[in-house]
Formats: sequence, structure tokens, C-alpha cells
Amino acid sequence: MRRCTPLSGVRRSIAIGLRCGAGRPDYADAVNLPATPAPVRGAGVIVAVQGLAALVVAAVLVVRGIAGADQRVVNGLGTAIWFVLVGGVVIAAGRALVVGKRWGRGLAVVTELLLLPVAWYLAVGSHQPAFGIPLGVVALATLVLLFSPAALRWAAGDQGGPASSANRGPDSR
Repeated sequence: MRRCTPLSGVRRSIAIGLRCGAGRPDYADAVNLPATPAPVRGAGVIVAVQGLAALVVAAVLVVRGIAGADQRVVNGLGTAIWFVLVGGVVIAAGRALVVGKRWGRGLAVVTELLLLPVAWYLAVGSHQPAFGIPLGVVALATLVLLFSPAALRWAAGDQGGPASSANRGPDSR
């Protein structure tokens, strides 16, 4: 790849894309983002599967509602809409983690924290430990992946600059 003449600002990014023959400049190359660690990608897969499970529950609720299940206690179709919305957001968060977008981590953490009391209720309150214990284990495992040292470094991004507390030298701003 040939060198471009040094320019500044927008002119430089246009020059990188047009005169250097690179086509469209790649944002990740421009800012040197660290690669997505394996624990984050693994957590993303788990979160995406949880979102798919929510969509399956929505489909089951729609089928039950259409088949004429009793709707006096719970409106299955309204609950299905809720599960579609939540499932879609959770799938988006999982996909974001798999492809390396940091915004998915917050949604994934909230999802797992909300699943922990659900797992407790299933295991203890509903006396269905066969469902509650695996759900709790998966939620805890996902939280462990999302808070692993590699995931925390990745989530912090490029914050190890001159103002970092890890830098023992004087502040040179």
C-alpha cells in the first residue's frame, strides 16, 4: 500500500479512502480497536440464544392464543408482543457482543441480572429446580464471562492513555 501525503481532519480521511486506493476507510483500522476477546464473543452467543428462546416463547403464546387457550387470567397475545420486543433487543445485544460492539455489554448484563431472580423463583418459589438451576447457572456463567479480566479491558477500550492511573509519570496534558 502506498503512503499518502499527511493531511489533517476530514481531508485526511477522504485522502485515505480515495488516493490510497483503499476504497472506503475502515473505522476499526483508523482507531486501532482491540480485538473482541473470546469471553465476550461467548457471552454474546449465549445472550443471542436467550433472545431466540424469548422469540420461541412468543411463538408458543401466539399459537396458544389462536388455538383458544383461556385468556381470562393472562392475555397470551399481549405477553407474546412483550416477548417479541424483549427477545429482539436481547438478540441485538448478543449480536453486538459477537461482532465487537461495546453497547451490547450493558444490555447483556441487565438481561442476566434480571434472569437471576427468575431462576430463583423457578427453583424455589415454583418448586421447579430442573428449570431454575440451569437458568441460574447460565446467567451466572454469562456474567462471569462479561466481567472476566479480558472483557473488562475490552470494555474499557482505549482508556490506558496519559491520564490513566496506571501511568506513573506526570500528567503531560
